[in-house]
Amino acid sequence: MGAYAARRLLSVVFVLWAMTVLVFAIVHLLPGSVAHMILGEYATNQAIADLEARLGLNDPLHVQYWRWFSGLLAGDFGMSLTMDRPAGPVIWEALGRSAVLAGVSIVLVAILGIAAGIHSAVHKGSLTDQGLTLGQYFFIAVPEFFWCILVILFFAVWLGWLPATGYTPLAEGGVLGWAKHLILPVSTLVLGLIAHVSRLVRSSMLEAIESRYVLAARAKGLPERIVLRRHALPNALLPAITVLAVDVGILIGGIVVVESVFAYPGLGRMLVYAIDNQDLPLMMGGMIVITAVYALANLAADLLYAVLNPRIRVSGSAA
Repeated sequence: MGAYAARRLLSVVFVLWAMTVLVFAIVHLLPGSVAHMILGEYATNQAIADLEARLGLNDPLHVQYWRWFSGLLAGDFGMSLTMDRPAGPVIWEALGRSAVLAGVSIVLVAILGIAAGIHSAVHKGSLTDQGLTLGQYFFIAVPEFFWCILVILFFAVWLGWLPATGYTPLAEGGVLGWAKHLILPVSTLVLGLIAHVSRLVRSSMLEAIESRYVLAARAKGLPERIVLRRHALPNALLPAITVLAVDVGILIGGIVVVESVFAYPGLGRMLVYAIDNQDLPLMMGGMIVITAVYALANLAADLLYAVLNPRIRVSGSAA
Protein backbone atom coordinates (compact mmCIF):
# COMPACT_ATOMS: atom_id res chain seq x y z
CA MET A 1 0.00 0.00 0.00
CA GLY A 2 2.84 2.39 0.82
CA ALA A 3 4.54 1.82 -2.53
CA TYR A 4 1.26 2.32 -4.38
CA ALA A 5 0.54 5.57 -2.48
CA ALA A 6 4.07 6.83 -3.19
CA ARG A 7 3.68 6.19 -6.92
CA ARG A 8 0.33 7.93 -7.03
CA LEU A 9 1.76 10.90 -5.12
CA LEU A 10 4.66 11.15 -7.57
CA SER A 11 2.21 11.16 -10.47
CA VAL A 12 0.34 14.05 -8.84
CA VAL A 13 3.59 15.98 -8.44
CA PHE A 14 4.41 15.38 -12.11
CA VAL A 15 0.94 16.55 -13.21
CA LEU A 16 1.30 19.75 -11.18
CA TRP A 17 4.75 20.45 -12.64
CA ALA A 18 3.49 19.77 -16.17
CA MET A 19 0.61 22.17 -15.55
CA THR A 20 3.01 24.93 -14.50
CA VAL A 21 4.86 24.47 -17.80
CA LEU A 22 1.60 24.49 -19.76
CA VAL A 23 0.20 27.58 -18.03
CA PHE A 24 3.46 29.47 -18.46
CA ALA A 25 3.69 28.45 -22.11
CA ILE A 26 0.12 29.47 -22.90
CA VAL A 27 0.62 32.90 -21.36
CA HIS A 28 4.09 33.66 -22.72
CA LEU A 29 4.38 31.83 -26.04
CA LEU A 30 1.21 33.05 -27.72
CA PRO A 31 1.66 35.64 -30.48
CA GLY A 32 1.81 39.21 -29.25
CA SER A 33 3.29 40.97 -26.25
CA VAL A 34 2.09 40.12 -22.77
CA ALA A 35 2.57 43.76 -21.72
CA HIS A 36 0.59 44.94 -24.74
CA MET A 37 -2.19 42.49 -23.88
CA ILE A 38 -2.35 43.82 -20.32
CA LEU A 39 -2.24 47.53 -21.13
CA GLY A 40 -4.43 47.41 -24.24
CA GLU A 41 -4.04 48.50 -27.83
CA TYR A 42 -3.77 52.21 -27.03
CA ALA A 43 -0.80 51.89 -24.66
CA THR A 44 2.30 53.90 -25.50
CA ASN A 45 5.62 52.25 -26.28
CA GLN A 46 7.11 53.72 -23.13
CA ALA A 47 4.33 52.29 -20.96
CA ILE A 48 4.79 48.87 -22.56
CA ALA A 49 8.55 49.02 -22.05
CA ASP A 50 8.13 50.02 -18.39
CA LEU A 51 5.71 47.14 -17.73
CA GLU A 52 8.00 44.64 -19.48
CA ALA A 53 10.87 45.77 -17.26
CA ARG A 54 8.67 45.62 -14.16
CA LEU A 55 7.52 42.06 -14.93
CA GLY A 56 10.92 40.87 -16.12
CA LEU A 57 9.59 40.06 -19.58
CA ASN A 58 12.89 40.98 -21.21
CA ASP A 59 14.64 38.02 -19.58
CA PRO A 60 14.95 34.67 -21.41
CA LEU A 61 11.89 32.44 -21.10
CA HIS A 62 13.65 29.80 -19.01
CA VAL A 63 14.75 32.50 -16.56
CA GLN A 64 11.19 33.85 -16.33
CA TYR A 65 9.80 30.35 -15.81
CA TRP A 66 12.28 29.49 -13.07
CA ARG A 67 11.63 32.79 -11.28
CA TRP A 68 7.88 32.14 -11.33
CA PHE A 69 8.17 28.41 -10.52
CA SER A 70 10.60 28.93 -7.63
CA GLY A 71 8.22 31.55 -6.28
CA LEU A 72 5.38 29.02 -6.40
CA LEU A 73 7.48 26.52 -4.45
CA ALA A 74 8.03 29.18 -1.80
CA GLY A 75 4.32 30.08 -1.72
CA ASP A 76 4.84 33.34 -3.62
CA PHE A 77 2.31 33.78 -6.46
CA GLY A 78 3.60 37.22 -7.40
CA MET A 79 1.91 40.62 -7.19
CA SER A 80 -1.60 41.19 -8.49
CA LEU A 81 -1.40 43.76 -11.27
CA THR A 82 -4.84 45.26 -10.65
CA MET A 83 -4.90 45.14 -6.83
CA ASP A 84 -1.21 45.97 -6.30
CA ARG A 85 -0.99 43.40 -3.50
CA PRO A 86 0.40 39.85 -3.22
CA ALA A 87 -1.71 37.45 -5.25
CA GLY A 88 -1.27 34.60 -2.76
CA PRO A 89 -3.55 35.91 0.02
CA VAL A 90 -6.20 36.84 -2.55
CA ILE A 91 -6.14 33.31 -3.99
CA TRP A 92 -6.22 31.61 -0.58
CA GLU A 93 -9.13 33.76 0.64
CA ALA A 94 -11.11 32.97 -2.50
CA LEU A 95 -10.18 29.29 -2.26
CA GLY A 96 -11.44 29.15 1.33
CA ARG A 97 -14.85 30.46 0.31
CA SER A 98 -15.02 28.11 -2.68
CA ALA A 99 -13.94 25.20 -0.48
CA VAL A 100 -16.98 25.78 1.75
CA LEU A 101 -19.25 25.86 -1.31
CA ALA A 102 -17.66 22.80 -2.92
CA GLY A 103 -17.32 20.86 0.34
CA VAL A 104 -20.99 21.19 1.27
CA SER A 105 -21.97 20.37 -2.31
CA ILE A 106 -19.86 17.23 -2.66
CA VAL A 107 -21.04 15.88 0.71
CA LEU A 108 -24.67 16.36 -0.33
CA VAL A 109 -23.96 14.81 -3.72
CA ALA A 110 -22.37 11.75 -2.11
CA ILE A 111 -25.10 11.22 0.50
CA LEU A 112 -28.15 11.96 -1.64
CA GLY A 113 -26.79 10.50 -4.87
CA ILE A 114 -25.76 7.19 -3.28
CA ALA A 115 -29.03 6.94 -1.33
CA ALA A 116 -31.13 7.60 -4.45
CA GLY A 117 -29.11 5.10 -6.48
CA ILE A 118 -29.46 2.36 -3.87
CA HIS A 119 -33.20 2.99 -3.53
CA SER A 120 -33.71 2.79 -7.31
CA ALA A 121 -31.73 -0.45 -7.56
CA VAL A 122 -33.47 -2.16 -4.64
CA HIS A 123 -36.91 -1.06 -5.92
CA LYS A 124 -36.18 -1.64 -9.59
CA GLY A 125 -39.22 -1.06 -11.79
CA SER A 126 -41.27 0.63 -9.08
CA LEU A 127 -42.94 4.01 -9.48
CA THR A 128 -40.27 5.68 -7.36
CA ASP A 129 -37.54 4.11 -9.51
CA GLN A 130 -39.21 5.35 -12.68
CA GLY A 131 -39.71 8.81 -11.18
CA LEU A 132 -36.09 9.02 -10.05
CA THR A 133 -34.87 7.83 -13.44
CA LEU A 134 -36.92 10.47 -15.26
CA GLY A 135 -35.69 13.16 -12.88
CA GLN A 136 -32.08 12.04 -13.28
CA TYR A 137 -32.20 12.35 -17.06
CA PHE A 138 -33.77 15.77 -16.75
CA PHE A 139 -31.29 17.15 -14.22
CA ILE A 140 -28.29 15.77 -16.13
CA ALA A 141 -29.46 17.43 -19.36
CA VAL A 142 -30.08 20.93 -17.94
CA PRO A 143 -26.96 23.14 -17.48
CA GLU A 144 -26.06 25.00 -14.29
CA PHE A 145 -26.78 28.50 -15.57
CA PHE A 146 -30.44 27.58 -16.20
CA TRP A 147 -30.85 26.46 -12.59
CA CYS A 148 -29.10 29.62 -11.41
CA ILE A 149 -31.68 31.80 -13.17
CA LEU A 150 -34.58 29.60 -12.09
CA VAL A 151 -33.76 29.47 -8.37
CA ILE A 152 -33.06 33.22 -8.26
CA LEU A 153 -36.42 33.98 -9.87
CA PHE A 154 -38.35 31.57 -7.67
CA PHE A 155 -36.72 31.81 -4.22
CA ALA A 156 -35.24 35.32 -4.31
CA VAL A 157 -37.55 37.37 -6.55
CA TRP A 158 -41.00 35.76 -6.28
CA LEU A 159 -40.91 34.32 -2.76
CA GLY A 160 -38.23 36.59 -1.27
CA TRP A 161 -37.00 33.84 1.04
CA LEU A 162 -33.29 33.95 0.20
CA PRO A 163 -30.77 36.55 -1.02
CA ALA A 164 -30.08 36.38 -4.75
CA THR A 165 -26.40 37.29 -4.61
CA GLY A 166 -23.52 38.06 -2.29
CA TYR A 167 -21.76 36.49 0.65
CA THR A 168 -21.84 37.12 4.40
CA PRO A 169 -18.92 35.91 6.55
CA LEU A 170 -19.81 33.68 9.46
CA ALA A 171 -18.38 36.18 11.96
CA GLU A 172 -20.58 39.01 10.65
CA GLY A 173 -23.91 37.41 9.78
CA GLY A 174 -23.95 34.45 12.14
CA VAL A 175 -24.84 30.92 11.08
CA LEU A 176 -28.22 31.91 9.62
CA GLY A 177 -26.94 34.83 7.55
CA TRP A 178 -23.96 32.79 6.35
CA ALA A 179 -26.11 29.79 5.41
CA LYS A 180 -28.72 31.87 3.55
CA HIS A 181 -26.11 32.91 0.99
CA LEU A 182 -25.02 29.31 0.47
CA ILE A 183 -28.38 27.61 -0.10
CA LEU A 184 -29.02 28.76 -3.66
CA PRO A 185 -25.46 28.24 -5.00
CA VAL A 186 -25.18 24.82 -3.35
CA SER A 187 -28.60 23.75 -4.63
CA THR A 188 -27.62 24.74 -8.15
CA LEU A 189 -24.36 22.82 -7.99
CA VAL A 190 -25.74 19.57 -6.59
CA LEU A 191 -28.80 19.06 -8.81
CA GLY A 192 -26.99 17.69 -11.85
CA LEU A 193 -24.26 15.90 -9.88
CA ILE A 194 -26.75 14.01 -7.70
CA ALA A 195 -28.37 12.67 -10.84
CA HIS A 196 -24.95 11.72 -12.22
CA VAL A 197 -23.91 9.79 -9.11
CA SER A 198 -27.28 8.12 -8.53
CA ARG A 199 -27.40 6.76 -12.08
CA LEU A 200 -23.99 5.14 -11.68
CA VAL A 201 -24.76 3.76 -8.21
CA ARG A 202 -28.04 2.29 -9.46
CA SER A 203 -26.25 0.54 -12.33
CA SER A 204 -23.43 -0.82 -10.19
CA MET A 205 -25.85 -1.86 -7.42
CA LEU A 206 -28.00 -3.81 -9.88
CA GLU A 207 -24.89 -5.55 -11.17
CA ALA A 208 -23.83 -6.43 -7.62
CA ILE A 209 -27.31 -7.71 -6.69
CA GLU A 210 -27.28 -10.07 -9.67
CA SER A 211 -23.76 -11.36 -8.95
CA ARG A 212 -22.90 -14.88 -7.79
CA TYR A 213 -21.57 -13.87 -4.37
CA VAL A 214 -24.87 -12.16 -3.54
CA LEU A 215 -26.73 -15.24 -4.75
CA ALA A 216 -24.52 -17.38 -2.49
CA ALA A 217 -25.18 -15.08 0.48
CA ARG A 218 -28.91 -15.38 -0.09
CA ALA A 219 -28.60 -19.16 -0.37
CA LYS A 220 -27.05 -19.20 3.12
CA GLY A 221 -30.29 -17.75 4.45
CA LEU A 222 -28.94 -14.30 5.37
CA PRO A 223 -31.54 -11.54 5.76
CA GLU A 224 -31.90 -9.34 2.69
CA ARG A 225 -30.72 -6.19 4.50
CA ILE A 226 -27.52 -7.99 5.56
CA VAL A 227 -26.96 -9.25 2.02
CA LEU A 228 -27.36 -5.76 0.61
CA ARG A 229 -25.29 -3.97 3.27
CA ARG A 230 -22.39 -6.40 3.61
CA HIS A 231 -22.11 -7.97 0.18
CA ALA A 232 -23.72 -5.82 -2.49
CA LEU A 233 -23.15 -2.28 -1.25
CA PRO A 234 -19.34 -2.32 -0.73
CA ASN A 235 -18.76 -3.50 -4.30
CA ALA A 236 -21.38 -1.16 -5.73
CA LEU A 237 -19.72 1.86 -4.09
CA LEU A 238 -16.35 1.36 -5.79
CA PRO A 239 -17.38 3.01 -9.09
CA ALA A 240 -19.08 5.77 -7.10
CA ILE A 241 -15.74 6.71 -5.55
CA THR A 242 -14.23 7.20 -8.98
CA VAL A 243 -17.14 9.22 -10.32
CA LEU A 244 -17.14 11.45 -7.22
CA ALA A 245 -13.50 12.30 -7.94
CA VAL A 246 -14.46 13.13 -11.52
CA ASP A 247 -17.36 15.19 -10.21
CA VAL A 248 -14.88 17.35 -8.31
CA GLY A 249 -13.60 18.52 -11.69
CA ILE A 250 -17.16 19.08 -12.93
CA LEU A 251 -17.89 20.91 -9.69
CA ILE A 252 -14.92 23.23 -10.24
CA GLY A 253 -16.22 24.09 -13.70
CA GLY A 254 -19.70 24.66 -12.30
CA ILE A 255 -18.35 26.85 -9.52
CA VAL A 256 -17.04 29.34 -12.08
CA VAL A 257 -20.54 29.77 -13.52
CA VAL A 258 -22.38 29.67 -10.20
CA GLU A 259 -20.06 32.10 -8.41
CA SER A 260 -20.31 34.55 -11.31
CA VAL A 261 -24.12 34.44 -11.39
CA PHE A 262 -24.56 34.64 -7.59
CA ALA A 263 -21.71 37.16 -7.12
CA TYR A 264 -20.09 34.76 -4.66
CA PRO A 265 -16.48 35.86 -3.95
CA GLY A 266 -14.80 32.51 -4.51
CA LEU A 267 -12.01 31.16 -6.68
CA GLY A 268 -14.15 30.84 -9.82
CA ARG A 269 -15.28 34.46 -9.71
CA MET A 270 -11.72 35.55 -8.96
CA LEU A 271 -10.50 33.75 -12.10
CA VAL A 272 -13.13 35.48 -14.21
CA TYR A 273 -12.02 38.81 -12.75
CA ALA A 274 -8.36 38.01 -13.44
CA ILE A 275 -9.08 37.05 -17.05
CA ASP A 276 -11.25 40.12 -17.68
CA ASN A 277 -8.55 42.43 -16.27
CA GLN A 278 -5.52 40.56 -17.68
CA ASP A 279 -4.16 40.05 -14.17
CA LEU A 280 -1.66 37.34 -15.14
CA PRO A 281 -0.18 36.50 -11.69
CA LEU A 282 -3.67 36.11 -10.25
CA MET A 283 -4.86 34.06 -13.22
CA MET A 284 -1.83 31.77 -13.36
CA GLY A 285 -1.84 31.16 -9.60
CA GLY A 286 -5.56 30.42 -9.59
CA MET A 287 -5.21 27.88 -12.40
CA ILE A 288 -2.42 26.07 -10.56
CA VAL A 289 -4.47 25.94 -7.36
CA ILE A 290 -7.47 24.50 -9.23
CA THR A 291 -5.21 21.87 -10.81
CA ALA A 292 -3.85 20.95 -7.39
CA VAL A 293 -7.36 20.57 -5.95
CA TYR A 294 -8.45 18.30 -8.79
CA ALA A 295 -5.25 16.23 -8.66
CA LEU A 296 -5.48 15.76 -4.89
CA ALA A 297 -9.15 14.75 -5.18
CA ASN A 298 -8.20 12.05 -7.66
CA LEU A 299 -5.34 10.95 -5.41
CA ALA A 300 -7.73 10.59 -2.48
CA ALA A 301 -10.13 8.59 -4.66
CA ASP A 302 -7.33 6.27 -5.81
CA LEU A 303 -6.16 5.64 -2.25
CA LEU A 304 -9.69 5.02 -1.00
CA TYR A 305 -10.33 2.70 -3.94
CA ALA A 306 -7.18 0.77 -3.04
CA VAL A 307 -8.28 0.47 0.59
CA LEU A 308 -11.67 -0.93 -0.40
CA ASN A 309 -10.33 -3.12 -3.21
CA PRO A 310 -7.04 -4.85 -2.23
CA ARG A 311 -6.52 -6.08 -5.81
CA ILE A 312 -5.66 -2.52 -6.85
CA ARG A 313 -2.70 -2.16 -4.52
CA VAL A 314 -1.58 -5.76 -5.03
CA SER A 315 -1.43 -5.32 -8.79
CA GLY A 316 0.21 -1.94 -8.27
CA SER A 317 2.90 -3.47 -6.08
CA ALA A 318 3.51 -6.21 -8.59
CA ALA A 319 3.95 -3.64 -11.29
